[in-house]
Amino acid sequence: MSMNNLLPYGLGNPELVEVQKGYFVDAAIVDDLNKLIEAAREAGFELRLESAYRPFEKQLSIWNRKARGELALLDAEGNPMERPADEEELMYAILTWSALPGASRHHLGTDIDVVDGKACPPGYEVQLTPAECTGMFAKFHEFLDERFGSATSFGFDRVFVPGRGKIRPEGWHIAHLPTSRKRLENFSLATLKSIYRNTDIACKRVLLARLDSLAEDYIYPYFV
Repeated sequence: MSMNNLLPYGLGNPELVEVQKGYFVDAAIVDDLNKLIEAAREAGFELRLESAYRPFEKQLSIWNRKARGELALLDAEGNPMERPADEEELMYAILTWSALPGASRHHLGTDIDVVDGKACPPGYEVQLTPAECTGMFAKFHEFLDERFGSATSFGFDRVFVPGRGKIRPEGWHIAHLPTSRKRLENFSLATLKSIYRNTDIACKRVLLARLDSLAEDYIYPYFV
């Protein structure tokens, strides 16, 4: 398989551009992202990235560290929870807030997590939780709501919204949909299964056994 066909899984060699320090996106979305950043600035906000392109190995590390208890597991309300002993329960606990490695939209280079840098208190460490969206970043999300609702967001929109699949809503996660749709054209669940068989991934047995049904709840609903 060519390296281009592996791009949807966070593998291969995407054409990336650093748009803010340490944060890279697909070159195809840079102009539109800069337009959205400028529109936010004119409205009094500092659109700051908290996550952008994420390769397979980074998503795998997040997944495995959560499985080992090295990173916190959060419940549906965003609160820390006990690590389940049962492998299948653990898998679903991780999926509450973390995408499957190889199926994360952050692999596409078209999706970013954003906050209002101006609203962050000095020294504050962003958590990316629903409470932040309705709290310190509420005005910023009202700005985004207006832009998305009026189709003046330069191709960006939310993906993880209520009623779509089983991943909890993530107001901070936005995607450049015209470009992401192109990047997802080569996605294949059979290829993802093959990647898992050859990867040291936590919960591998249950992941492979449940992947078809997982895709219906945690992958395909967000390929919009």
